[in-house]
Amino acid sequence: MPRYLLSTHSVAGTTREPMTEEEMHRGFAVVEAIEREMRAANALVFSGRLLEPARARVVRPSKGRVKTTDGPYAETKEQIGGFYIIDAADLDAALAWASKVTVAIDTPIEVRPFMD
Repeated sequence: MPRYLLSTHSVAGTTREPMTEEEMHRGFAVVEAIEREMRAANALVFSGRLLEPARARVVRPSKGRVKTTDGPYAETKEQIGGFYIIDAADLDAALAWASKVTVAIDTPIEVRPFMD
């Protein structure tokens, strides 16, 4: 079965309206329900939420040695914030899962197939 990465992104310097504790609990409950549904369908392989980009480190080759710098590597304001790795029958099935997640978290989801 093809495997897909569903990734969420955040934009540096943008903030969302703070959520009340009740709104956060409701939001987490919705996401948890989607994840239970993914597990029941044997679609969810792994998911994770990431800390802010300032906590990242980049390891890269440099003149035959290894250099570690504060991250992120990409020179962009948009950074990955979390992800799901799923098994889906096809792109349409992956997009259906992404549609559920994007509505739940009100954040765009990038859907990308893994190379076989």
